[in-house]
Amino acid sequence: MKSPRKVLLVAPLLLLLPFHTSASAAHDDQPGARPSNGHTCVGCVLVVSVIKQLAQVHNSTVQASMERLCSYLPEKLFLKATCYLVVRTFGPDIIKLLSADMNADVVCHTLEFCHQGPGQALCHLYPLPKEAWQVTLKKARQIVKKPPTLKHPRGGADICALPFLAKICQKIKRTITNSVPFRDVDSDNYSISPTLRGYHWRGRDCNDSDGMAYPGRRPDRWDEHRDSNCNGIWGVDPKDGIPYEKKFCEGSEPRGIVLLGDSAGAHFHIPPEWITASQMSLKSFFNLPTALTDELDWPQLSGATGFLNANSGIKENSIYLHLRKRNRCNHRDYQNISKNGASSQNLETFIESLSRNPLLDHPAVVIYAMIGNDVCNGGSDPVPKMTTPEQFYSKVMETLKYLNARLPKGSHVILYGLPDGTFLWDHLHSRYHPLGQLNGDVTYGQLYAFLSCLQVSPCHSWMTANETLRTLTSQRAAQLSNTLKKIATSQKFTSFRLYYVDFDFQEIIKKWQKRGGQPWQLLEPVDGFHPNEVASLLLAEDLWDKVRLQWPQALGKENPFNAQIEQVFGDQGGH
Repeated sequence: MKSPRKVLLVAPLLLLLPFHTSASAAHDDQPGARPSNGHTCVGCVLVVSVIKQLAQVHNSTVQASMERLCSYLPEKLFLKATCYLVVRTFGPDIIKLLSADMNADVVCHTLEFCHQGPGQALCHLYPLPKEAWQVTLKKARQIVKKPPTLKHPRGGADICALPFLAKICQKIKRTITNSVPFRDVDSDNYSISPTLRGYHWRGRDCNDSDGMAYPGRRPDRWDEHRDSNCNGIWGVDPKDGIPYEKKFCEGSEPRGIVLLGDSAGAHFHIPPEWITASQMSLKSFFNLPTALTDELDWPQLSGATGFLNANSGIKENSIYLHLRKRNRCNHRDYQNISKNGASSQNLETFIESLSRNPLLDHPAVVIYAMIGNDVCNGGSDPVPKMTTPEQFYSKVMETLKYLNARLPKGSHVILYGLPDGTFLWDHLHSRYHPLGQLNGDVTYGQLYAFLSCLQVSPCHSWMTANETLRTLTSQRAAQLSNTLKKIATSQKFTSFRLYYVDFDFQEIIKKWQKRGGQPWQLLEPVDGFHPNEVASLLLAEDLWDKVRLQWPQALGKENPFNAQIEQVFGDQGGH
């Protein structure tokens, strides 16, 4: 039997999982890379900050604050049990240190979740103590008197080393690495489960025991006896004996939507109530298990493939919902092939999860949207790691040749440009981060500096006070966008037509301001980097309008039978 010590070592990693992912999701050289010591440090500082602020908000002891935090967590995925385990392991030392008025940086360095190596800069989120750092740290270690019962291993503990978890870990790893559903009985890359790359990411399978029944395929014998393409339209009209699929969908030019994207396309999101003590309640973490099993992405609410009603309440729809409204025969035909950390340079590692048969399936509208990671990374010197225009051209062409061999004829591919990310610093650096709002002690500028110091920033080169570096990054982004534009105007393919659309965030900001909004309201509040749900839907609406006006053939016809489809089939089985 595995020693309890080994199991305990895993607990802090599980508790800190959402936080280390937030720091790493947008920039890892390889999607799904293992967390570094920097991510562990960020996670510790965030958790200790929340514990301290909960005590302040509720005028309680630190012990009560930790127990309150654990009580808020769901029991699913052993989150609540893990939290109590961590509290029993590290709680006594955290209580002593916070009671001595040590801040989260000092606590995490004392417990060795954070570490300053020889010659390394001191990374801290909060202002430094009034006393010299080494003096403060020495006092903190004297308060603890001895090392924590279980030190966090600097190399990281591997939960998958536990024998009883090895097989399931292997399958989950395959799911995340290859971007394919965890539960997929018939191996058609579609699932009846929502998370772990299930129908939150691509249309729900209507028959998981039949590999020839899946969203997006051309109907088998007009679906007289079964729903082979999962769009909810099947059977025969008893009035005239004509199959409904033939009557309502023939000649309507059905098509699906496919997104090849990064964390922005997957809609990476950490709800601010997860780390905001004044907003935290029993309801705050109800969606944590779902979020964790979706890699902290929310594709079901994304601008490209979202199918749920927007939490933000705005009226704009995703590209998929626009296509579905245009032609109800497109129901469930969406694929979000996006991954945290994806770029032009590593798309080849998971593009094969794209499910499209050139002979059996309907055409698709594919959006290529690698909008950040070719210029963004967390390195101390980020410029050498940026993708060059030559490297970018080569990899994009490889992707397009792959698509040409996989997509049905009549498809369309849209190359989406990169943004000018200087708006991040311009609109956020002086504002308080959710962690800093209670006491006015943490701005986004401080968060950016902390992440960059630890070399876990999602985009050091835009999230920096260095104006020269920000400008240089925007120039490289413009060069890569021009490369996409050049490809779109010079290359021809047999399976699809090719287009280019600018990523014009300034235009989105202006539209939002006309509604009375502020630019900072379009950015994720916790990571201070990704476009939030409102921005994603506004960008999707802008993209839809541009394509509809310039290349309406890419979107297919408006189906005159939509009302009849709804009358006969209602919500077509839902999503």
